[in-house]
Amino acid sequence: MPNAAAALTLVPGTDLAPADWHAAFTAAFADYLIGPFNLTLAQWPGFLARQGIDLALSRGAVLEGALVAFALVAPRPTRGRWRLGTMGALPAARGSGAAPTLLDDFVHRARDSGVGALELEVFAANARALRLYQGRGFEIVHPLRGYERAPAPAANGALPVQSVTLEEAWRWLDASDARIADLPLQVTSQVTRVAAAAAPADAPLQAWRSGDAQLIFGEQPSQGAVAIHSLVDPGPAQAGAQALAEALVARYPGHLLRAPALQRPDLGGDALQRVGFVPQALHQWLMRRVL
Repeated sequence: MPNAAAALTLVPGTDLAPADWHAAFTAAFADYLIGPFNLTLAQWPGFLARQGIDLALSRGAVLEGALVAFALVAPRPTRGRWRLGTMGALPAARGSGAAPTLLDDFVHRARDSGVGALELEVFAANARALRLYQGRGFEIVHPLRGYERAPAPAANGALPVQSVTLEEAWRWLDASDARIADLPLQVTSQVTRVAAAAAPADAPLQAWRSGDAQLIFGEQPSQGAVAIHSLVDPGPAQAGAQALAEALVARYPGHLLRAPALQRPDLGGDALQRVGFVPQALHQWLMRRVL
């Protein structure tokens, strides 16, 4: 696709039909390093909500009437930032200049809108994307790791944690987001509210606190697992996070316990590791560019 970038038209995401978005996204991520995109068209709006995506800020790259590449954008108004939720291109458009065109447009629009900084996550193994972002001035600021703990037998012991309502948990997260730099969007109230709304009635999300730390998690009965949606502990020793992780292990014997690759080691990940959670090899970098 030589010189395709010159012929590209960038259009707001709201100008594109959901079916076109879904088809392009599915094709772009069919060979993704963490596996293909398997959501149905009916599930597409829920995916956008979980990522905090604003289609009006997002852009699609159209060539000869077809959507060939895209940049999905999530605003973070409390931070004065925009987040590049995801960027992708159909296989035929890779190497055409579509991705750099979209990224440059993202940077320029943010600057023109008075946004102070940009952020994104990228898998460390995605060398091509990492080079592109670094070449456009994005810098690595934190690793984001996933953790798993294999099912363990039941253990005795008290649970030194406090149950709190989700509304209390979200207020706590809002306050934390205001004072902790570079808290990943997916662990904040904005996204965990969406996860709570989508949780089945028989497995609602729960929230616990201990010391300086807070945990939001949900059971996944069909998988015999428990998913950590948000673990935040700004204390340098992460004592609260360790107590929460130990309580989770004790409460759910025989369950696989897991956190996605969104956990900052310095905000709870180190405590998970002390409790027997194993860091996963496939991890992300949180990157930032100040405008």
